[in-house]
Amino acid sequence: MSNALNASAVPPLAADDLDHVLSHTVGGWEELRGQTLFITGGTGFFGMWLLESFAHVNETLGLGARAVVLTRDPAAFAAKAPHLARRPDLEFVAGDVRDFPFPAGTFSHVIHAGTTSSAPVEPTEMFATIVDGTRRVLEFAATHGTRRLLFVSSGAVYGRQPSDVTHLPEDFSGAPDLLDPNAPYGEGKRAAELLCVLAGRKHGFEVKLARCFAFVGPHLPLDAHFAIGNFIRDAMRGGPIRVGGDGTPFRSYLYAADLAAWLWTILFRGAAHRAYNVGSSQHLSIRAVAEAASSAVGSTAQVEIAKLPLPGQPVSRYVPSTQRAQTELGLTANLELNAAIQRTLSWHRSHNLN
Repeated sequence: MSNALNASAVPPLAADDLDHVLSHTVGGWEELRGQTLFITGGTGFFGMWLLESFAHVNETLGLGARAVVLTRDPAAFAAKAPHLARRPDLEFVAGDVRDFPFPAGTFSHVIHAGTTSSAPVEPTEMFATIVDGTRRVLEFAATHGTRRLLFVSSGAVYGRQPSDVTHLPEDFSGAPDLLDPNAPYGEGKRAAELLCVLAGRKHGFEVKLARCFAFVGPHLPLDAHFAIGNFIRDAMRGGPIRVGGDGTPFRSYLYAADLAAWLWTILFRGAAHRAYNVGSSQHLSIRAVAEAASSAVGSTAQVEIAKLPLPGQPVSRYVPSTQRAQTELGLTANLELNAAIQRTLSWHRSHNLN
């Protein structure tokens, strides 16, 4: 079967999904009217949703806004998403987030999402890329008239979630274990958050922090380290659906249309120098997620669990509390997991991306 990585181009997002983003961000977009936005990380999973929703809203509301998007390889992106690359309101500039040449002009808003977690990266390189890239973006914002900056961070900043804490709040005081070889990603995001807040206060622009957890939707790779993507892939192929562990860890998944609406809302309406968890609070065991993938796809594929649970083993969790986002910004998860998986499946099948 064909694979998303081998397809010549990806299809646009469904109109229903783009309208969903617009309907849940009404009122925020006027501040972008006639303005220019700078985006890093605009060609990955998050970035594709940001670019498509921006383009849709810009056209629908006649904002006359434009976005300049940093990417390592504009030509490769043009082959991947020609429907975006040819838009006059999107400009793609080549560069590495750590040392990119500054485009000329004034950029009222910046979204810094330019760190990968989906490809193998040497740990010290990952840490350096996150920190040095953030420092470069902040230098750009400080010298180009930026008023608001959204930093796309991660729930990894909290470190390991205690088994007796069902939902992590933003004021949780945990941190990654510095002796853990997997710590550079979370610790890099922590350092980057600090750099963002310090720069915002020094130079007078508002910094908003989005601590992102787990998601499902079109553009999510099905062949990377994202468990739900792997489950959907396995179910589409008829199974078996393989769970690498014992199936007991708890996770939650927010649909990508809600993700995009949350990120735009935090940029426009989030409090300055404040962090917001982004994700779903509706948690399921990994076994249940695999079973949901099988059910949503309409598959009879069996779920295979690689390991037996160890008696007395503490429960592993990675689930956010979203109370702050709900209370302060009115944000909610609008699509149940089965429907989210079905929409993801429909998008992949629309272009044989399975």
